Amino acid sequence: MEAPVSREQEAGYYLKSHRIMDLLNHLTSVLLFVRPENPREYLISVLECMKIAKETNVAFPYFMDNSNITAMFEMLDNSGKGTISFVQYKEALKTLGLCDADEDLKDDGHIINLNRFKEEVNKRNREIWSSFW
Repeated sequence: MEAPVSREQEAGYYLKSHRIMDLLNHLTSVLLFVRPENPREYLISVLECMKIAKETNVAFPYFMDNSNITAMFEMLDNSGKGTISFVQYKEALKTLGLCDADEDLKDDGHIINLNRFKEEVNKRNREIWSSFW
């Protein structure tokens, strides 16, 4: 006989199946990046944009454009060499909410330059936000 499912297990299943914690983590990252004057109104507008994007089948506008990604890369590249370390790269992805703490990113030995950083951030943004539609 199968053991009954507790309310806590049901809640955990519900949150996981609807990716609620992922959504909240990403909304929090967006909020901390933008730091709007009125955070509640801003979050409502982001959710409304997500809803419109889903209903109209239009791509969701990501909170970071290439100029923001470039600015972040330049902050990380404080020596001005045009590259960042793998550790900096991984931490930047975590800070942006684009990498889970338990995700095992492999250092493939390739240099992390601005183009690679932009490509990865944009790719992960697309993957994450499209999964909420």
